[in-house]
Amino acid sequence: MKNIKRIAAAVALTGSALLTSACSSGTTSETATSVADDRPIVNTENWPEEIPTSGPARNLTLPLEAYMASYKDQVTVEQAASDLQQSCMKDYGIDLTLPRAGANPPPSDNDANIERRYGITDRAEAEKYGYELPPALREHTEQTMRDLSGVEVEVLTGHTKPEPAGAVRAGEPVAAPHQGVKPARAEYNGKKLKTGGCIGWSKDQLGVKDVDPTFVAELAGDSLMRSMKDEKVVTAVAAWSACMDGKGHTGLADPYKAMDQGVTSDGEPTKESIALAVDDIDCKTQTDLVKIWFGVESAIQNEQIDGNRSRLTGIKDQHGKEVAAAHRQMTASAR
Repeated sequence: MKNIKRIAAAVALTGSALLTSACSSGTTSETATSVADDRPIVNTENWPEEIPTSGPARNLTLPLEAYMASYKDQVTVEQAASDLQQSCMKDYGIDLTLPRAGANPPPSDNDANIERRYGITDRAEAEKYGYELPPALREHTEQTMRDLSGVEVEVLTGHTKPEPAGAVRAGEPVAAPHQGVKPARAEYNGKKLKTGGCIGWSKDQLGVKDVDPTFVAELAGDSLMRSMKDEKVVTAVAAWSACMDGKGHTGLADPYKAMDQGVTSDGEPTKESIALAVDDIDCKTQTDLVKIWFGVESAIQNEQIDGNRSRLTGIKDQHGKEVAAAHRQMTASAR
């Protein structure tokens, strides 16, 4: 049960991880290069596929994915916001280059993480990397940004620069990251500051709203947990386990146990972990585990959608508005 909860929690947290990646890393431009080694800062070839094209998860899309923001769309919105923020700062006489979105893509296109939702499914990758991610997804592209002065932080954020964290004495509470900040000055260089700074202004321009940021992911986590208890899935997982036992991999109750066993401490695949990974996927194919599991969870998610249609439709519509506004902004900037 602890393992089930851990997997479900990981699914629910994927959305925020995607957003953090998009916010912190950069642009959709394929020509931007890293000064350090002349590699592209953003390489869209490394971005996750919207729908898997190989293995047992090929062409599978869960019903709730229709209400999840894709990685490409998230990057589009983040880059448009970043462009607006830089333009806004320039209006105050401040030249600022922000990190480009899309430089460090996640392994999955959205919160569903369908490629590894029921354990690994890409045999070609398993033959090379076992349970590890491909090297391109394990690398991290660093983008340096100069330290901002106090007034620059005020113009950008609408509040004062946080004080550096001081030494914490025993028994004293640890201060929150933005504890102690104050509202920004009213104007700079003769111009009134924006409400929420240039960041707040950029969100307003794109109509970005923090509406139910984890609701869909939480539904997806719940559907996964419920599906694992379904009789059809329990039977299919048992068949997979028996198949693995027949290949010499004993004591594996479910595909997540195989993943736990196959992941290496240094992130480098071994001959044994690759053999385990390949047998894992072959047993999934032999027992039709992924198809069965996917079918059960799809039925659960359709029930969830029926019970939350209005709220989910609102989330999907909001995503669409933000992406459309971002495209308009980037088109206007390119003129």
